[in-house]
Amino acid sequence: MDRPSFQPIPLILLVLLSGLLFFMSLGSMGLTDRDEGRNAEAGREMFASGDFVTPTFNGELRVAKPVFVYWLMTTSYHLFGVNEFAARAPSALFGVALIVMHYLFLSRLRGPTVGLYSALMLLLNIEILALGRMAITDSVLIFFTTLSLYSLWLGLHEPGRGRHWIWGFYAGMALATLTKGPVGFAVPLITVFLYLAVTRQWHVFWQRGVPVAGTLLFVVLAGPWYAAMFMIHGDAYSTEAKVHTVGRFLAPMEGHGVGWWFYFPVLLLGFYPWSSFLPGGLYRAYTSWRASRSLRDRPHALPTSDTAEGSGNELDWFVTLWIVGVFIFFSLSSTRLPHYIGPLFPACAILAASYWVQGLTDPSTKWLRGSIHLLMGIGFLLAIGFASGPALFAKFSGKMVKEFPLATQFDLGIGPYVGAAIILIAMGLIGYFGLDDDRRGIVFGVAGGALASVFLVAILVVVPGLNRYAIAPPQELAYAAGLNLEPTDQLIAFGSTRPSIAFYARRTVTFIPANETDRLRTALNKSGRTMILLPELIQDALPKETAGFQPILKRYGYVLLGNQPMVTVPPQGSEATLPSPTKIPGH
Repeated sequence: MDRPSFQPIPLILLVLLSGLLFFMSLGSMGLTDRDEGRNAEAGREMFASGDFVTPTFNGELRVAKPVFVYWLMTTSYHLFGVNEFAARAPSALFGVALIVMHYLFLSRLRGPTVGLYSALMLLLNIEILALGRMAITDSVLIFFTTLSLYSLWLGLHEPGRGRHWIWGFYAGMALATLTKGPVGFAVPLITVFLYLAVTRQWHVFWQRGVPVAGTLLFVVLAGPWYAAMFMIHGDAYSTEAKVHTVGRFLAPMEGHGVGWWFYFPVLLLGFYPWSSFLPGGLYRAYTSWRASRSLRDRPHALPTSDTAEGSGNELDWFVTLWIVGVFIFFSLSSTRLPHYIGPLFPACAILAASYWVQGLTDPSTKWLRGSIHLLMGIGFLLAIGFASGPALFAKFSGKMVKEFPLATQFDLGIGPYVGAAIILIAMGLIGYFGLDDDRRGIVFGVAGGALASVFLVAILVVVPGLNRYAIAPPQELAYAAGLNLEPTDQLIAFGSTRPSIAFYARRTVTFIPANETDRLRTALNKSGRTMILLPELIQDALPKETAGFQPILKRYGYVLLGNQPMVTVPPQGSEATLPSPTKIPGH
């Protein structure tokens, strides 16, 4: 049977669309804290020091994440300079690469139509778009865990030389492990174990999966950096690494200990609008598995040509186990964050797209109309949430002043209302066309277009205001301080312990919480020039030792104090010298 293949025009359009959504205005917003600030600064310190083994943040050993993303950031800084765009570019690039790889893989197995639907689903959802625009590890991690599992599938099911894809299974796991630690091999191994256990193809894996040689390849690729860190830093590395891996799984860290149910709404909203097709897709995969239980009676049989081509149901079973296994694994972890389940989104896109395409050809597909109703129901709730956003922000803004001093004087503008209007119109169109068997196909374009439109409204309308008044002010002051301080001078961030301050100051920063004034007094005993960056609202809480400090610059609720006058002031509106393309507000 001729293998279906991808079509060049849809592939080009996918590259252009994903490039637009991932890269547009990528550097226009200041780094968010905490993770973006820490990661970008760790990459900058590696870039500045030339030490490509030991990650550091603020001059201290950083072991929360392995080294691969810092290598990528260092390369990006060499190409684009040290700025927000360069810090985020690796995530955006791997986001585009993920969409292309996903399209090529599924087009190879199920044809270009399913491949295109699935690639668009993987691109046009809230979580993947967000992760691909942030200076964190998850976009790169998702690419490599997906590469690993796609390579495994091809290695086990492709005839002849196609079995050589299996090496990608081990290489992908190794690079994922260098990106985010043990989760990099846990996600593929959990999926593979469940798949082999359910299909009883252990013998096939032993024949085609080269487990011994593959494990050696994994160790050769991932092992040297871990070995080097242990040899250089010993217990200082191993103890902290254990805290950030095993410790994170066994106990909540940094207040991220939400209930076991946490990932249900995360998946429902993070993969929206396509999450509405997941219940039907999971049911379809389960019923096809039950109808094919005879597979259990052939434990040593090689896959048939049907499953090798991917046109049968076994691929659906594989991605279903991928979804279930990863979901349970992260639900069992005590530390829970929305982006943790990102590695299961490619599997969700395959399952949802396969279900949707079947529904287009067979209107009697079970739960199809229910999926449309679910899509609409969630959409109406989101529209209400968007429309209520400004009022809720105004009501709770008083609780944000610690990190956002001007919160009570800021409003979200027209953006949330525009987003709500887009969603309401889209839901009306989806209801009109989606419940009509002959015109249901229009639903996909409406849902995807609405998601992309709301995302663009957020980037172009809402984010600039938030950046100008909430994110950028302390970063601009930190940048100004960094221009004036010598390496032997001191910058203290008091009350605002945002890691991104170190990135913009381009130097080591002494971070002191507002309730630790004794530490501040001790730090002020250091001779030489000192600057203090803090929110204006806590300026009266400064100890008497700061009486000689004078205000140097102010930015929207933040103030920079110094015991000596400013020498260099950042030029107004000069993008060449500012830490971000956002202009510093005038006085």
